[in-house]
Amino acid sequence: MASTEKAYLEITLKIDIKERGSAAAIYAKYKQPFLSGVAGATSKELLVRNEDVQVLHGFKTLADADNYLKSGLFNHDVVVELKPLLKAAPEIRIYLAG
Repeated sequence: MASTEKAYLEITLKIDIKERGSAAAIYAKYKQPFLSGVAGATSKELLVRNEDVQVLHGFKTLADADNYLKSGLFNHDVVVELKPLLKAAPEIRIYLAG
């Protein structure tokens, strides 16, 4: 792919409004480790809507986004802490931007 490839990982979480503060704290806890420790990570944003919460992760490449989903940071830290707050399985989508 061209060197201008960018990828975005969007994770949509169904979390009760009363639990959103806890979810935001988890987001804040892992934002810097994500940005400084995950290969190809470029950004991480928390988007809150009435119906759900979305975390939008930016990566240099599609492979970087896919590798993050297989990482220990994602599977053994972030997912473990968020799991008690979730009302449904997260929706995970990866987008390629060119």
